[in-house]
Amino acid sequence: MWNKNKENIDIDDMSVEEQRELSGIKKQNPYGLIVLIMGLISFLFGPRFVIIPVITIILGLFTIRTFDKKTEDNPWTFYMGIALACYGLYLYIMGYEHEVII
Repeated sequence: MWNKNKENIDIDDMSVEEQRELSGIKKQNPYGLIVLIMGLISFLFGPRFVIIPVITIILGLFTIRTFDKKTEDNPWTFYMGIALACYGLYLYIMGYEHEVII
């Protein structure tokens, strides 16, 4: 439970059991999140700007090797980002465009 009276909580204030519990939680690969966000941007703007999906696919294929099964949650962020970028590239090749309302 968070103590709201303290400004900063130091790692030394936690018990060994709490530290072990926190270290056992799997994290998300930051490169996977970047590829997923870029994949979404590739899907939205890829039919107009082909360079975005191409860069996303290249980045995704190079950084998927950084995934570690023991410390990270899952590789689906990479897969979904690459799939969205491929779909954006497909839309560009086929000449389709969709209207993005922001």
